[in-house]
Amino acid sequence: MNIGLCGSHRTGKTTLAEAISRKTGMPFVRTGTSEVFRKYGMDPSGPMDFRKRLWIQHEILDTAEKIWIAEQEQFITDRTPLDMMAYTLADIQGATEVNLKELEGYLARCIDVTNKFFQILILVQPGIPLMHEEGKAALNEGYLEHLNYLILGLCSDDRIKGAFVYLRRDITSLEERVDTILCELDRVGKKTAV
Repeated sequence: MNIGLCGSHRTGKTTLAEAISRKTGMPFVRTGTSEVFRKYGMDPSGPMDFRKRLWIQHEILDTAEKIWIAEQEQFITDRTPLDMMAYTLADIQGATEVNLKELEGYLARCIDVTNKFFQILILVQPGIPLMHEEGKAALNEGYLEHLNYLILGLCSDDRIKGAFVYLRRDITSLEERVDTILCELDRVGKKTAV
């Protein structure tokens, strides 16, 4: 069963996925979102029109899907298509010009890819102290909350077939985060076995 950690940037998903991988032996698969932005000379925290946003989000999903397809065994990763959906939706404002058919196609593709690869989705909510890192998305706490609530809603979408759990905000130590998720995975595993 593949596990996808989802949530806004700077919530510790990569560190957490690596720690779970070390503890369980399940391979960690990095999605490499930042690398896709670098490949095209783009800044993830920079402004972009919606057409460009949709284009780069397709590139990110293409890259992630190739990485996930290449995996021969069950894995844990630090990003899911639900994250990609949230970043795309977060860029839509009142005056944003959107081709609805293109947007719906992208969102449907994200749901299909999520269902294809992930049996368990874990939402990692904001809670740890924020630290700036070059080449990463902006440290705007309001934006992080916006993304968190978008992803929370997307995880609850009835088209998503996998199990969904979330990590409470007040669980901030890495050890406690790992233990909490392992308990949740055990609980979900027992529930799906029945």
